[in-house]
Amino acid sequence: MPTPMLFTLPDDQGQTFNASEHLPLIIYFYPKDNTPGCTTEAQQFSTLLPQFQQLGYTVAGISRDNQKSHQNFICKFSLELTLLSDCDEKVCRQFDVIKEKNMYGKKVFGIERSTFVLNQQGLIVHEWRKVKALGHAQQVLATLLNTHA
Repeated sequence: MPTPMLFTLPDDQGQTFNASEHLPLIIYFYPKDNTPGCTTEAQQFSTLLPQFQQLGYTVAGISRDNQKSHQNFICKFSLELTLLSDCDEKVCRQFDVIKEKNMYGKKVFGIERSTFVLNQQGLIVHEWRKVKALGHAQQVLATLLNTHA
């Protein structure tokens, strides 16, 4: 029997975000605020947010950045998203998105860009790993539209 993937993290406003209160939920994990790929992905999820909401979904981005970084990122790019801080990587590890990467010849551990859709029970019903930022939010929306058709 699958286990619900529920968690609690602080959001960009310093409030507690309980996943169980926001189901069904789209969560996307991204490496870092204010980097080109992460900005593209956040802007595209933000633009499509009304369409996700029409289908009944909440959208939240998760990275290891702190609340202040998230606030600056949202403000700088006028994002309409909830961003969650997972500074201790607990939720990143729960979803197995911390992977070894090669940065300028050095091995480092970082977040592998990934997206998960949780249903009303908190179970993963769709997942994408090793995501390319450009066009990904549209791909998620298309999948959900096909599911709801």
